[in-house]
Amino acid sequence: MVRYVHHQLAVIVEVGVAVAVTAPVVFGVRGLPQADSEKALLALYFIGAVGFSGLLAISTRSRWLGGEKYRFESIVSLTDPEAILPTPHESMRRSFDGLFVVHIALLSLVFGLLWDPWGIAWGLGLIPDRIVMGVYVFFWERRHGILLWYGNVEEQPLGKGQFFYSSPRFSTPG
Repeated sequence: MVRYVHHQLAVIVEVGVAVAVTAPVVFGVRGLPQADSEKALLALYFIGAVGFSGLLAISTRSRWLGGEKYRFESIVSLTDPEAILPTPHESMRRSFDGLFVVHIALLSLVFGLLWDPWGIAWGLGLIPDRIVMGVYVFFWERRHGILLWYGNVEEQPLGKGQFFYSSPRFSTPG
């Protein structure tokens, strides 16, 4: 069980770690790439488009657009938050997925070595989307006075794959 905001922040860190690990390898093998203004403009356009699509996905109910808002409206209350919820530090630790870092790093190596040295940065396209989702949910939690959690709870099998909520006072059990 992790906070949704912590999960979004963890993905940003995971992508950064993967790019930081693969960049020296790719640049060591292929050399430093030359700066190209056309590629830079294309990258900025791509980052803006991904950020906008993240805003659409988080703020609409349309499943076709990847809308998450309908999931926020069908959240389930945790029956015993004190027994289930992790501490904030534990939630951040659980949010970090080492397998995802390896996946992003391997794809970055393949793109960087076989295609173009700038291919290592493809994972950075995930970051604007996650920033938009994290900020939106942070303010959504504040507006509703609850914390949004994601995960499986054995005591609530009907909530599998669904968001849960708790009062902010239960964010640090103990």
